[in-house]
Amino acid sequence: MVLYPCYFNRSLSRSEGRRVPLSLAVKNPSAESIFRAAEKLGLDPVLQKDKHHPARWFYREGRVLVKKIDRKTKVIRAIAEELKRS
Repeated sequence: MVLYPCYFNRSLSRSEGRRVPLSLAVKNPSAESIFRAAEKLGLDPVLQKDKHHPARWFYREGRVLVKKIDRKTKVIRAIAEELKRS
């Protein structure tokens, strides 16, 4: 399962790629912070720094690959909650 920082970015709208509610979104998350949150949740993450979201090809923000343990929305929400805590 692929996770991009834009999924958790508070400054983006839903149409721009954010996938979590504003209450769980954080300001300018990095792929590294998502990697650490996924590690804490035991999702066996892999960090890919040179990748980008297809719709945001001009931002090389990286991405994180994680093990699929549940529906993508549930995994994204769990990572968002962990990002908010840290």
